[in-house]
Amino acid sequence: MKLTCIAVDDEPLALGLVCAFIEKTPFLQLAGRYSSAVEALQGSLSGSIDIIFLDIQMPDLTGLELARVLERSNRGAHTTRIIFTTAFDQFALDGFRVDALDYLLKPFNYEEFLRAAGKARHYFELVQRVEPPTIAPPALTAPGDVVDDYLFLKVEYQLVRIAYTDILYIEGLKDYVKVYRRSEPDKALLSLTSLKALEEKLPASQFMRVHRSFIVALKNISAVTRNSVQIGSAVIPVSDQYKDVFSQFISRWQ
Repeated sequence: MKLTCIAVDDEPLALGLVCAFIEKTPFLQLAGRYSSAVEALQGSLSGSIDIIFLDIQMPDLTGLELARVLERSNRGAHTTRIIFTTAFDQFALDGFRVDALDYLLKPFNYEEFLRAAGKARHYFELVQRVEPPTIAPPALTAPGDVVDDYLFLKVEYQLVRIAYTDILYIEGLKDYVKVYRRSEPDKALLSLTSLKALEEKLPASQFMRVHRSFIVALKNISAVTRNSVQIGSAVIPVSDQYKDVFSQFISRWQ
């Protein structure tokens, strides 16, 4: 797999270094170099660019502003991902919020660059395996049908495959979720997504939302009361909004 890249930086030396690193890396192909985000915008939207190595602090249009524009345009068949290159570590959280693939803090060496590029290659390899073939129409399924027995969750800067059977429960925290698993019950996976988005992906026959902040795996429930669910040592509240559906579930236990 060869990934097509462009580099964007208003500092000539920094831009030259990133371009040299790209050309030195066998699985990367340099498609363009730009000294401003405004120039890069047209170039990134006109072709199938896989990765943009993007500085943040630039005049006219910042790297974060360009990233937000690209995020809105990443709705077609091809998705462009961003690796930020910046001298300011205070932008790390902002980079995560615009779904950046990685974050290189200047000055960085080739080893650090290669590690970020390797994450990008791994991401696109996963995407190729996950995406269904385009030559055949998708099969029609009824609501609640289980097509796969796993989901992919973005954790930090990689896609993690999680089997449904490994999920104990999921906790929502504003813009994030924490996924608790049987395989590592003391180490939750943190992902920048919403509980509602996950609820729509999970099969209703295996999972139930019992609270505005919790989804539980039905098979892993060890005890219930009218107001709570126990999974392992965790006691999870059931809110009034979900009590009717939950009561129907409890009736099977009695």
